[in-house]
Amino acid sequence: MAVCNLASFKAYDIRGKVPDELNPELAAQIGRSFAAVYGLKKVVVGCDIRQSSEVLVAALSEGLLTMGADVIDLGLCGTEEIYHAAFSMEAAGVDGGVIVTASHNPADYNGMKLVVKGARPVTGESGLKKMADLIASGRLPGPAGTPGRLVRHDNKENFVRHLLGYIDRETLKPLKIVVNSGNGCAGAIIDRLEKHLPFQFVKIHHEPDGTFPHGVPNPLLPEKRAETARAVLEHKADMGIAWDGDFDRCFFWDEDGRFIDGYYLVGLLAREMLKKDPGAKILYDPRLTWNTEEQVKKAGGIPIMTRTGHAFIKERMRSENAVYGGEMSAHHYFREFGYCDSGMIPWLLVSSLLSREGGKLSTMVADRMAAFPVSGEINSKVADPDGVIAGILQKYRDGEKDYTDGLSVAYRDYRFNIRKSNTEPLLRLNVESRGDVALMQEKTEELLGLIR
Repeated sequence: MAVCNLASFKAYDIRGKVPDELNPELAAQIGRSFAAVYGLKKVVVGCDIRQSSEVLVAALSEGLLTMGADVIDLGLCGTEEIYHAAFSMEAAGVDGGVIVTASHNPADYNGMKLVVKGARPVTGESGLKKMADLIASGRLPGPAGTPGRLVRHDNKENFVRHLLGYIDRETLKPLKIVVNSGNGCAGAIIDRLEKHLPFQFVKIHHEPDGTFPHGVPNPLLPEKRAETARAVLEHKADMGIAWDGDFDRCFFWDEDGRFIDGYYLVGLLAREMLKKDPGAKILYDPRLTWNTEEQVKKAGGIPIMTRTGHAFIKERMRSENAVYGGEMSAHHYFREFGYCDSGMIPWLLVSSLLSREGGKLSTMVADRMAAFPVSGEINSKVADPDGVIAGILQKYRDGEKDYTDGLSVAYRDYRFNIRKSNTEPLLRLNVESRGDVALMQEKTEELLGLIR
């Protein structure tokens, strides 16, 4: 098998600079190799608002059609719209899906996320490497005798109908919500949901615009957090929500304009899902765990720790039949959503919770933040990550260890996780304590001293 040197092929997706690392010629080859490796017959495709997206999705479609696969083009959409189409249209013969997106990367990047039948993810191990090798070695099979057929299809109403199934609209209160689409693709779905909900939306950066006039849609950047916070305060809103470009992640601000760490949302959403499905299994990642475990057990669920990363979580959710899985990085996975992550379902569930309990978002998370203060994820570039982890293992050898993902070490009053990034040459550190901010800070400094 030829060695693959295609820089845009990553562990979980395809992503690179346009046109050097990703261009129409390569997009067509990706379409051909995807159809060849998986024997695809009918594929849903779509793209985000980036200026390079339309030409890339056209070339991708041409590659698929050449191999005899039919293509259903959903047009401008978010990643989860492709996930939804892939599992909801399976009975109609759909056996693959591709979204052309680079999510929160800079404007001169683009990429692709691929799924097969039932919205199962395509990763390096499950097929991307094989696809890359076919392209790199020039061994792509020739065209099919009969090319596939291209149809354009607006699936947004079906998608919106599915989303509304997660909430009881009768219980909803007229909340005021700031929604920041970052000029990405979330706005079109908000507009369609608006007709069915009693909420007043304050829309900022709402229109899709591939030039990203207000900066790349990455709500984790400090300056991007500030603009949503300001709008919440200015409009006296009940909460703020912002999405990345392809809206598969959503981020929350309380009524005081404070950004809420994704970790605390996992416990909140777990509680909400367990109301509908008592005793169900809930998955969570090892980076920060104590709050989630406590919340899940208190709500009568079964907490299960799993390795970080969407491919691992989706596979484990299927094997455990888990109702929900949450990562502190703001990826939230739902069984009824084909075990996929959604950036729309979480805010609908939180709105439902706020309406039903009549409280404020700040008070819902304040006690959890006080009970389990966290360091936030701290990234460090190091020359010898394995050597650093070995040194930490030696120093904290008397703690309770777990190797689900990287190294987790727990003591009675604090715990930490250190792991190598799946996508970058970084060590990622997370520290939490039991209600002791000073201890958490002290241990964070102590660990950073060893890392750096």
